[in-house]
Amino acid sequence: MGILINKQTRVIVQGITGREGSVRTKYMKEYGTNVIGGTSPGKAGELVHEIPVYNTVKEIVREKGEIDFSVIFVPGRGLKTAVYEAADSGVKNIIPCVEGTPIHDIMDMIAYAESKGSRVLGPGSIGIITPGEAVVGWLGGNREWANKFFIKGNIGVFSRSGGQSGTIPWLLREGGFGVSTVIHTGTEPVLGTSMADLLPMFEADPETAGVAVYAEIGGSQEEECAEVIASGKFTKPFVVYVAGAWAPAGQRFSHASNIVERGRGSAKSKMEAITKAGGYVAEVPTDIPLILKEKVKA
Repeated sequence: MGILINKQTRVIVQGITGREGSVRTKYMKEYGTNVIGGTSPGKAGELVHEIPVYNTVKEIVREKGEIDFSVIFVPGRGLKTAVYEAADSGVKNIIPCVEGTPIHDIMDMIAYAESKGSRVLGPGSIGIITPGEAVVGWLGGNREWANKFFIKGNIGVFSRSGGQSGTIPWLLREGGFGVSTVIHTGTEPVLGTSMADLLPMFEADPETAGVAVYAEIGGSQEEECAEVIASGKFTKPFVVYVAGAWAPAGQRFSHASNIVERGRGSAKSKMEAITKAGGYVAEVPTDIPLILKEKVKA
C-alpha cells in the first residue's frame, strides 16, 4: 500500500507548460499517476499531454474538487508565490521541485503552508514513488527506469540524495525485496517535512515491514529518526547507511543541508543514535538487504 500516494491520489502540476513541467508531467501520466490538471497563467484552455491547463489552482479546485498533491516546476523567483497559491487553495501536499531557494523564503513558505493545513515536501525534493501506483515529481526519471529500479514490496525507503534515490531500491531488489514507498526528502538546509515526520506513517502502513535509509553526514534527520524509534512510535526494523563517513570532522559534504553543527550531523553521531535507539547501521549499502533478511519478520 505504501504511504502518501496511490492510484487515486489527485495531482496537479504548477508550471505545466514549461520544459520541466511538461517533461515531468508526461512521465507521471505514463506511469499511471492521476494528474488532473496543471497551471500556467494566461494559458488556460490549452492541453499538455492531454491534461487541461488552468490559469490558477483555485480554478482547478472549482472544476475538479480537492487536490492531494501539487508538484511545482516554476522559476525560483516564482516559487514562493506558487506555494502560497497551492496552500490558499487547500492543496494537502506540496512538492516544490526547486533548489537554491533563499532560506528566508523557505521558512516563510513552510510556515505559511502549515498555517493553511498543507504539508511541504522539500524544497529540493525530486519526489515520491509508490511502485505500481503513482509517482509525484520525477523520481525514477522515466517509466522504463522506474519499472526497473522500483519493484513493489514491503520496505519503505528514505533518501537524502536525489541522485542516490534509486540505489537502495536497486540493492533491495537484488537482495530479494521490493519497496512500498520511496521518498526523497529534499536537499535544502530547512525542510518542510523530515524523515522523522513521515516515519510514523510507515509504522501505520500494514504493508511496510521495515525502513531503509540512504543517509548523509550533516543535518539531524537521522538523529531525529532515532528519537522517534526510541519513543516507541516506530517499532519496525530500521536500517541506515551513512554516506560520507570518511569525511574529516567539520567538513561539508554534498548538499547544502549537509552541515555538521553542535555535535549532531556527524557520521558517528548518526550511527550511535540509531544503534542506541534499536536501529541498525550498514557498513556498506550492500549490507542493507542482508540485515533486513535477518530482522524482518517473515
